[in-house]
Amino acid sequence: MEKTINNTKITVIKGDLTKIKVDAIVNAANDRLQHGGGVAGAIVRAGGWIIQEESNKIGFVPVGSAAITTAGKLPAKFVIHAVGPRMDEGEEDEKLKDATLNSLKLADKNNLKSIAFPAVSAGIFGFPKERCAKIMVENAVFYAKGGTGINEIIFVLFNDDLYNLFTKELEKY
Repeated sequence: MEKTINNTKITVIKGDLTKIKVDAIVNAANDRLQHGGGVAGAIVRAGGWIIQEESNKIGFVPVGSAAITTAGKLPAKFVIHAVGPRMDEGEEDEKLKDATLNSLKLADKNNLKSIAFPAVSAGIFGFPKERCAKIMVENAVFYAKGGTGINEIIFVLFNDDLYNLFTKELEKY
């Protein structure tokens, strides 16, 4: 599933985020950038310990914010670590919106042309999958409408459930 908004192609695919060849993949990170489980753990296992070492130098990143490291052995050039909300911490929707938009802004700031997202916070952080899809797709479209140097935004989902939810949201545009 794909749509073009201004000059930015937004795509939803089912696949493995760690195998996508883009300028940056987005890591669903915690605020200490410790990459033990979920998407973060998979990224370090595939890309190498250098990603964790660079993350350790950054240290704390507030919820809703993002930081960037190199991508080690991954096909991507960079990893943008988006700190999404944990369910029941308060203001979760706004924090996920901020994490999404701040990741896109960081990609633009670094002149990156392509970025791939997982479903941030929809795994071990317990954020409702339908709300995640709505917020992330809505804000990617909003960002693309505002004008950006990013040519491609890809949502890479690892199962049919998430793929279908994100596809359903993108079809609205």
